[in-house]
Amino acid sequence: MIVPKIKKILKVILYFVPFFLLLSFVVTCCFLLFLRSMDLDVALVTKNAKVTFLNIIFLSFLVTSMDFIRRKLTIERNVKKISKSLKEITAGKFDVKIATVPSVLDTTNLNTIINDINLMTEELSGLENLRSDFISSVSHEMKTPLTVIKNYATILQSPDLEEEKRLEYAKAISDASGRLASMVTNVLKLNKLENQQIFPTAGKYDLGEQLRECILGFENELEKKEIEIETDIPDDVVIRADSELLSLVWNNLISNAIKFTADGGKVSVSLKDEEHVVLVTVKDTGCGMSATVGEHIFEKFYQGDSSHATKGNGLGLALVKRVIDITGSEIFVDSTVGEGSTFTVKLFKKRLI
Repeated sequence: MIVPKIKKILKVILYFVPFFLLLSFVVTCCFLLFLRSMDLDVALVTKNAKVTFLNIIFLSFLVTSMDFIRRKLTIERNVKKISKSLKEITAGKFDVKIATVPSVLDTTNLNTIINDINLMTEELSGLENLRSDFISSVSHEMKTPLTVIKNYATILQSPDLEEEKRLEYAKAISDASGRLASMVTNVLKLNKLENQQIFPTAGKYDLGEQLRECILGFENELEKKEIEIETDIPDDVVIRADSELLSLVWNNLISNAIKFTADGGKVSVSLKDEEHVVLVTVKDTGCGMSATVGEHIFEKFYQGDSSHATKGNGLGLALVKRVIDITGSEIFVDSTVGEGSTFTVKLFKKRLI
């Protein structure tokens, strides 16, 4: 306890003494210059020298003390307040808000620093809430397929289980494992995109050819559900962009269109090359969605229709939106409940990376 007090006293002395000596020197010089310009009796000056010197010391001490008190009230106290708040923020308390200094006392623009810290705290608080929601959503989404896998794996251990049921439960485990693997993959991709750990690599390529290859990748799903695929994709539509990133967009949009379209429905994919933009449209005759759901579909883990929750994990469109933002493109949704949805991606030729 004694050592900190000694350090504090020494700190005050180190501040006080140099400032006091400097001020005394300046005042003394001013007096000497003033007296030198006057025709005064030397004996009289000598007689009052001590009193004058004491007055100089007193005035210097007074001004130094006033400046010391000013610093204590306007700077040091507020710096301590800021320091205390920063320690709380470091400890994870993001609801801290530092009160601003009255404008009269804000002689060193402390309010600028305080406002910046308050803004930073608000941003951190928002990020913390998003992180908590994200972890909660991931945990919930993982729980469902894991429960399915656990339950069916337990049933499969029964020795008297029929072969037909065994195959059915094995397929359920396989499907749940696939959904879990897909979700983990999408979480990792989305995390890299949001933290800018994926660096786009631009290059010229045929967009029409890429769309056709994406559609061919879903040939089995289309045949299984007897979905008619309609395409209007012209040749030689060359763009300069990151083909791997944009393939995420087309695969997710086409995959969603197939998932939410009933057996015997139709999915359409079209490409239109205009002067300054390229338009890619993916249309389906699926269940569609309301305007309220449409406002949130690009949010992570959002699933507006619980009856279709098992068809996805709510990450595909979040990935799409992130890629769209990175490439400086735009995406629009037009949907009617019971009639289907149309997703239109607008790629700006000059903005593409």
